[in-house]
Amino acid sequence: MIARSLLKGLVGAAFLVATTLSAHAADTLAAVKEAGTLKVGTETAFAPFDFIDAGEHAGLNVDLFAEIGKELSVKIEWVALPWDGVFPALEAGKFDVVAGPATITKKRMERYRFTPPIAEATIAILKKAGDTTISKPDDIAGKTIGVGKATSQLDQLKEFAAMLPSKVDVREYPAFTESYADLAAGRIAGVANSLPNIAFVAKQREGTFEVVLPPFGKKSYFGFIGLKDADHAPLMDAIDAALLKIKADGRMAELQKKWFGATFETPDAVKDPAF
Repeated sequence: MIARSLLKGLVGAAFLVATTLSAHAADTLAAVKEAGTLKVGTETAFAPFDFIDAGEHAGLNVDLFAEIGKELSVKIEWVALPWDGVFPALEAGKFDVVAGPATITKKRMERYRFTPPIAEATIAILKKAGDTTISKPDDIAGKTIGVGKATSQLDQLKEFAAMLPSKVDVREYPAFTESYADLAAGRIAGVANSLPNIAFVAKQREGTFEVVLPPFGKKSYFGFIGLKDADHAPLMDAIDAALLKIKADGRMAELQKKWFGATFETPDAVKDPAF
């Protein structure tokens, strides 16, 4: 009788623990739903994904998260900060997910969870219009090239530069907008950034900038970022499902066309990044 009572008590305790853990794992999504707000962290100096236009926050991310908000029946609350502070703030719980977006890499996937890709992220060089000294990526040898601080583009640029015959002076910037200003002023010879970004900048400032083709980096993709734990899994599952629906019904292609002037073929998930 005692053994049976003890067994019942253990089973009851196990059920209570399992129920508590299950409820806890759903807390983040439940909290977002209860508040009616999804907090999204990003920097606003990464056009055409996030930037300030006439005092207003604009870009692909703004439009895309508006669609995600509709799918989840929540409002979007933006939290803007410098890029090198985004990941620490995510881990500190300042917001629920990062827009960014960030290049999906092996190293980042070890620590964070990525959504389905939203665009290609292959890296290329932006130069000043009319600069005949750079006609291909290898021509940056011996020159000063700007790149964003704490970005995957920085890592890729350094890796590429190490293979060139003469040293590349890699200059890091807190925001890419600052690097574009220095490029326009002739203080640097080029900027290394993802092709969609620099294509947008070149289009917006025709006659000032030109894109150097082909891209020099390995094929890569952009995704949104969340925490890789049980608490956030239900929320990330919901965001993933929303993005795949937005992709399937053509809304993502429409937004890509709007902001890049082109659409990108992207996989539904990246399991083995190129770097």
